[in-house]
Amino acid sequence: MKHSVNRPPTPDGAEDQGNEPTLQEIINIKLIESGEKERLMELLRERLIECGWKDEMKALCRSYVKKKGRNNVTVDDLVHLITPKGRASVPDFVKAELLQRIRSFLMSAAL
Repeated sequence: MKHSVNRPPTPDGAEDQGNEPTLQEIINIKLIESGEKERLMELLRERLIECGWKDEMKALCRSYVKKKGRNNVTVDDLVHLITPKGRASVPDFVKAELLQRIRSFLMSAAL
């Protein structure tokens, strides 16, 4: 709810939607139901291995653990270190291929 000094709270747009799923949620449901999401995830894994992205991230983790000491690093530390760098370093051609596959799926699903 939005609050104001001069008037009572007004409902947010998200609260007005009730139980209506968003377009993003609908697309996600369709991807899961059709099995396309799993196929896209497998394609992503393959492409990231092929281009060396996975090895880069592994090397980054190893160097961080070596620097901090094995007993001084948690999985959360590694996740916080890797996530921004990993997302930023996914090659554009991999993103483009996945986006094209998603678009094709949406066209064939008539969404």
